[in-house]
Amino acid sequence: MPALNIKTVGGNGSFEDVIAAAPPEIQALAQAARALLADVMPGITEVPWARQKIAGYGVGPKKMSQHFCYIAPFKKHLNLGFMYGARLPDPQNLLEGKGADLRHIKIRSAADLERPGLRVLIEEASRTLPKLQ
Repeated sequence: MPALNIKTVGGNGSFEDVIAAAPPEIQALAQAARALLADVMPGITEVPWARQKIAGYGVGPKKMSQHFCYIAPFKKHLNLGFMYGARLPDPQNLLEGKGADLRHIKIRSAADLERPGLRVLIEEASRTLPKLQ
């Protein structure tokens, strides 16, 4: 597998530490989601928080001002979350959640990472960092 174009900074641990407690199939989904993020935004910044079992992604290390998404593994699914998901156009109705800003997509299979509109949603999210404006 080729190296991913990801810049890892800060946090507490590694991406592998973040996903270590998840079942193997969820670990594989997390790796695939991470590869998708790196493909959409080459050079993306990753901040792994092993103790919190989450990895944030964006243009720099600051969670709420420079991150646009995150990966959080669970026992039976993976959350691909969006920091400002409530502000994103979602014509495919992929996003879940009712918070003021945060939304997520539950990824349960590799097919979920190929759903129509997911890549466009990630691309749009990468341009939606209101606190930088």
